[in-house]
Amino acid sequence: MSSFNGALRLRELLARPGPVIAPGVYDCISAKVVQQAGFEAAFVSGAAVTASVLGYPDVGLQTMPEILGQVRNMARCVTIPLIVDIDTGYGNALNMMRAVREFEAAGAAGIFFEDQSFPKKCGHFEGKKLIPVEEMVIKIRAAREARRSDDFVIIARTDARAIEGLDAAIERGQCYAEHGADLVYVEALLSEDEMRQAARAISVPLQANMSEGNTKTPMLHFDRLHEIGFKLISYSGLLQRTAVKGMQNTLGVLKREGSAMSLYPDHLCSLIDRSQLLGLNEFYKLEERLYGPLLNSEKSWRASLEERDAGQDAPRDLPI
Repeated sequence: MSSFNGALRLRELLARPGPVIAPGVYDCISAKVVQQAGFEAAFVSGAAVTASVLGYPDVGLQTMPEILGQVRNMARCVTIPLIVDIDTGYGNALNMMRAVREFEAAGAAGIFFEDQSFPKKCGHFEGKKLIPVEEMVIKIRAAREARRSDDFVIIARTDARAIEGLDAAIERGQCYAEHGADLVYVEALLSEDEMRQAARAISVPLQANMSEGNTKTPMLHFDRLHEIGFKLISYSGLLQRTAVKGMQNTLGVLKREGSAMSLYPDHLCSLIDRSQLLGLNEFYKLEERLYGPLLNSEKSWRASLEERDAGQDAPRDLPI
C-alpha cells in the first residue's frame, strides 16, 4: 500500500507561496491525466461525477456511495491530493460526520460543502435555498470533530450571494471561518471588485472556482486571482466539458469521413498512449516478478521461487 498522505501534502501546498491549482476530475483517467500534466492537486466535482456515473444534472440526486466509490478509485491510482465536493454533506450534521469519516478513509485530502438546503442545486442554477447560518456552523463543527487527522482540509462554501446579496455572503463566509473552516468559497461573485471585497473581509484562505461560460464570475488568470487574495483555484467542470465537446467533434468526423484517422495524432491518443497513462509497464513487471520462476525452464519453479525470495521483502507499492 502506498504511504502517500494526501491531506498532509495538501496542507504543504496551501502553506507555500503561490496559488494551488486544482483541475476538476471525475474518474480515474481524468485524475491520471491531471497528475501526468504536472498539476499538484485535483478537485473532485460532484456535478461531473453525477453526470458521468448517473447521467443526471447537478440537482441533488446523487448520493454519498456514488461519489465515494469514484473517490476511492481515484485515490488508489494517483499520488496528488483530492479535494472532494460532497454537496451539503448528504443531510444534517450527523450525515456530515459520517461523510467526513468515509471520505477521509477513502483517501481524500479534504472536503468541500455548501450551505444550501437539501436537495441542493448547482451554484449557477436558479431556485437555490439556504440553510440558516447557525445550522451551517453546526455542520462545520461536526466536520472538524469527525476528521481523524487535523491535516484533513475542510472547505465551507456559501451560495448566499445570489440569494441574500454580497454583504450577507461575506458575513456568512467570515462566520464559517471563525467557526473552523480551513478555507471559504463564496459562490458566484459577479465582479473583480466583489472578489476583492470578499478577500479583504474573510480571515482564512479563499477558494475560487473558474467555470468558463457560466456568465457570472469573471474568468481571470490564476495568478491574478492569487494576487486578489485567492489561494485555491479550482476548475471543476473543465475536463469533463472538454471531453464532451471532444467526443461530439470526433463522432461528427466519423460520420462525415467514414473514419476518425484524420484526428490522429493531434486529437486522438493511441492505444499505447492510453496504456502508458494507465501504467501498463508496471503491470508487466509485476506479472514477470510473480510468474517468472514458473516459466524458467532450466530449474524447478520451486527452486526458482526460493532463490528469488531469499533475503528479499516484497515491494510495498504495487500498481494494483
